[in-house]
Amino acid sequence: MSLYHFADKARSQDAEHTHVLYLTSWDGRPVHRHHFSGVTSFNAGHEHRYAGSTEPAPTGVPHTHHYFTITSFNDGHKHEIRGVTGPAVPLPEGGHYHKFHGVTTVSGTHPHSHKYSGNTSPRN
Repeated sequence: MSLYHFADKARSQDAEHTHVLYLTSWDGRPVHRHHFSGVTSFNAGHEHRYAGSTEPAPTGVPHTHHYFTITSFNDGHKHEIRGVTGPAVPLPEGGHYHKFHGVTTVSGTHPHSHKYSGNTSPRN
């Protein structure tokens, strides 16, 4: 996970100065992420595409992941997608994936939302 901190101008001559922090463990356990992508339902004459990565979660224990992304810009607008995945679904060959679903934020000239659902990429 990358965390970015915007420096206080009073403390730094370089207003674009950042630090990158990589989270590698949680309570001594390694963390992992999943990719997700898909296409929303067809509403108000169009659909949207979306893609992103979940927030990190500990490996080797029951867990879920938070996720957030912005849809593609279609029909003059975009929507936010956010939520929490379902629990890990084990795969026969090892590893797991998560199911996710929800409804986008309301947006557009004619305010509306879209449904979405899918499975994350598998991880060990």
